Amino acid sequence: MFNLYAEAHEQSIKDPDGFWGRVAEDCHWYKRWDKVLDDSNIPFYRWFAGAETNTCYNAVDLHVDNGMGNNTAIIYDSPVTGVIKKYTFSELRDQASKFAGVLSSKGVGKGDRVIITCP
Repeated sequence: MFNLYAEAHEQSIKDPDGFWGRVAEDCHWYKRWDKVLDDSNIPFYRWFAGAETNTCYNAVDLHVDNGMGNNTAIIYDSPVTGVIKKYTFSELRDQASKFAGVLSSKGVGKGDRVIITCP
């Protein structure tokens, strides 16, 4: 196991464009990158310059779209209340969509930043 990790780490250092470009193929991109690692303004590197993606889509919706909607996405396990609840990718997508509707109804739009705190 360590050898696989060590090999992957070495590849990521020696050939970051090739290594991370291959890894990124597992994600959904609305627009593919122009360059994996843009080092034209050191020390301000930019990963996947020119690309457009949605991390929420990649984390949840993509799994539903790929037929894994009934698979467990999150396990909520509270040692305080003793409650254990499992959420499937479909349930998580639906709950996130409902909450997005709540935010939208409050005037939150694309590009806005929201901080959500939990007690």
